[in-house]
Amino acid sequence: MREEDLISDSVLTPYFKEDILYSHKELYKENEDGISILFYLTKIYPDEWANFNERLKSDDLEKDMEESIRRWASYRGQTLYRTVRGMMYYWQALILQCFIEFAGDTALSEGFRTEDFYNKNKKFLENAQAMADLKFTYVLSCPVYGYLKKSKNERDKSCYISILNLMLTHSPLRVAYIDEVDENKDGKSQNVYYSVLVKGREKYDEEIYRIKLPGPPTVIGEGKPENQNHAIIFTRGEALQTRDMNQENYYEESFKMRNVLEEFRKEHSGQRKPTILGIREHLFTGSVSSLAWFRLNQENSFVTIGQRILANPLRVRFHYGHSDIFDRIFHITRGGISKASKLINLNDDIFAGFNSILRQGFITHHEYIQVGKGNDTSMNQISVFEAKVASGNGEQTLSRDVYRLAQRFDFYRMLSFYFTTVGLYFSSMVTVLTVYLFLYGRLYMVLSGVEREILERTNTHQSKALEEALTIQSLVQSGLLLMLPMVMEIGLEKGFRSALIDFFFMQLQLASVFFTFQLGTRAHYYGRTLLHGGTKYRPIGRGFVPFHVKFADNYRLYSRSHFVKGLEILILVIVYQVYGESYRSSQLHLFITVSMWFLATSWLFAPFLFNASGFDWVKTVDDWRDWKQWLGYRGGLGIASDKSWESWWDEENEHLKYSNIRGKIIEIILAFRFFLYQYGIVYHMDITHHNKHLLVFGISWAVLIITLMDLKMLSMGRRRFGTDFQLMFRILKALNHLGILIVMTLLFLIFELTISDFFAAIIAFMPSGWAIIQITQACSVCLEGTRLWVSVKELSRAYEYVMGLVIFMPIFILSWFPFISEFQTRLLFSQAFNRGLQISVILGGKKNNYKPD
Repeated sequence: MREEDLISDSVLTPYFKEDILYSHKELYKENEDGISILFYLTKIYPDEWANFNERLKSDDLEKDMEESIRRWASYRGQTLYRTVRGMMYYWQALILQCFIEFAGDTALSEGFRTEDFYNKNKKFLENAQAMADLKFTYVLSCPVYGYLKKSKNERDKSCYISILNLMLTHSPLRVAYIDEVDENKDGKSQNVYYSVLVKGREKYDEEIYRIKLPGPPTVIGEGKPENQNHAIIFTRGEALQTRDMNQENYYEESFKMRNVLEEFRKEHSGQRKPTILGIREHLFTGSVSSLAWFRLNQENSFVTIGQRILANPLRVRFHYGHSDIFDRIFHITRGGISKASKLINLNDDIFAGFNSILRQGFITHHEYIQVGKGNDTSMNQISVFEAKVASGNGEQTLSRDVYRLAQRFDFYRMLSFYFTTVGLYFSSMVTVLTVYLFLYGRLYMVLSGVEREILERTNTHQSKALEEALTIQSLVQSGLLLMLPMVMEIGLEKGFRSALIDFFFMQLQLASVFFTFQLGTRAHYYGRTLLHGGTKYRPIGRGFVPFHVKFADNYRLYSRSHFVKGLEILILVIVYQVYGESYRSSQLHLFITVSMWFLATSWLFAPFLFNASGFDWVKTVDDWRDWKQWLGYRGGLGIASDKSWESWWDEENEHLKYSNIRGKIIEIILAFRFFLYQYGIVYHMDITHHNKHLLVFGISWAVLIITLMDLKMLSMGRRRFGTDFQLMFRILKALNHLGILIVMTLLFLIFELTISDFFAAIIAFMPSGWAIIQITQACSVCLEGTRLWVSVKELSRAYEYVMGLVIFMPIFILSWFPFISEFQTRLLFSQAFNRGLQISVILGGKKNNYKPD
């Protein structure tokens, strides 16, 4: 096939304000742990750093050493420079292929890229480059390029210069951006928006096209798909490949592109010609931490064996990211490659696949070519990504695209479609709900005495089938089945012996804890999106330097999704252990103690187990001080959520303000489950003398109300006397404590209150108070601005303090022992130890100012 017949294509990369080229300041800037980007990279890639220094000396480039170091570091991070360099390999490979065809065998035998060869074959090289320019275009969609160009900010100016240098260096590169111009019309000033395409010319950019727009395009829908939509008109050719900021390319793989593009002309398995070509991805992250290794194996199994099976034989592969190649003519005439409606198209990628299949398209997957891809390497990055995908799947479940596909698929293809898209997240939610139903069912049976009566009957036998089913369910719950695709992929790639060995080492590195935590993330955000909607795009950071995450940051991110639920399961298990101890079966007891305790501890402590220096004593003390300061800081207009608990609390409950009446009613109904503790436990307290009258439950409510009123009185006293009349406030506190002491003494002496009753009352009343908070939050639209709302906020702050204290205490105790911190570091960075890297040196930072050799 001659080059003239080659399918022309374009590459489109959306960009906003990510890293382009690391500046000198960014390379040497230390984080709070004393680690800079350059210091980290030189320790992680010592051989490449040594080779780089050797090249600098041999090539006499020491005068440009600083610029060379910036490029070296940027090519090892998830930067735009790395992405553009990889995409330009397509152009370079195409030039070489065109030259080989134009020059012929005689010219090739004389050599290549020598001065004499260039002079003799200059015409061939110019023709080859001209043909490559016709067949390949690279468009960088950067809507803020015009803003960066005009900005006075140092970083913005640096980003503009870096993008301009990329255009000047790579002639096929084009930049599409939104230009906002202030124009006068009929004597009135108004903002007019243009979509502009520029290219590099000499020392500046040169405008190619300017298209007037009816309004600001990137504020209508979701940011990234709108970014792509405004730039797709500037692409050229028959094919279009979308590449994200965290991807790169390899030179040897670029020579295969012409073969891949020919797949558009080939009918596959007697079907129609493909409209989307799927491509395998090679993940270049994951060589340092255990988390990155888990994530690499998980993603690798999906982009290889997963997508291979989805494409054939299941025929339910869609578009999952930015490496697929689109039939540009097909898609640009059928709605484009991006759906950008607010909220519903949060996961915009997969809707391109939905759109293609609904319009009689056909999607294939090809593994003889691959592209590079960076991945998330820290616990919080992974969790934010999982939250985004889970929320997006919740919106997909409600979308008309999924409904239409389900209506048109046959039964077996519909099942394949369900279990490979929204069904995975729905099953995760059902798994978690099953745990709740089981525990609350057992709790009711234990506290009501039904279980005792059943087990005391002589004709009652244990249900072995139920126990076996629950045991199998525990395997799902512990995340083991989530690892099965990983084991299969490693087995196919390296052999099943290597797969079993890797599986064993992953278990030693607490992979089950990580995947169980992921299960909670998926269930929470998917369920909340179904119930309330109102999800939002969550930007994912591309940082790769390991750093210690503060306790307050972890608490803000995981409080509602994991910590609250983990504490709830913990209380359920404790109550079941206390009140069901004398009549529990062996296998069911094993299921309760092992499976449920594992689930609760994973949800409560996984972020700290996988946190760099998570059990370092100095950092633990600093974390506690920082968390208390954040919790006590007053919120207000303009106060960020990471500075004040009140601002965070308002943001965390914002979805309830915009939820419909159905979602609020369900939220209130679900909150009533917390009253079950109080209803059941008060009748088991010794002070009741086994009285089953309803009056006992009423008295317990009176005690709870009096307790809440007492807390309210102290809160009012703190606000009124705490600053100017501290003596009065101290007297008030002393009288309050004295009154509580007198009441408790009377209860112990006269009404025979026991120590066990005291702790039972805490377990009974704490969930009831939380239920009151949940119900009032659901009614926030009616209560906000009232005195009751202020009381609810103060009560919530007290609960947050108690929850934080319960979670923090085990971390505080373990941090006393230095060997725990060393063991956790070895566990988290085992991949670095296997490579012979001194991770303690990296985590410890550098004591002196670091300069390259």
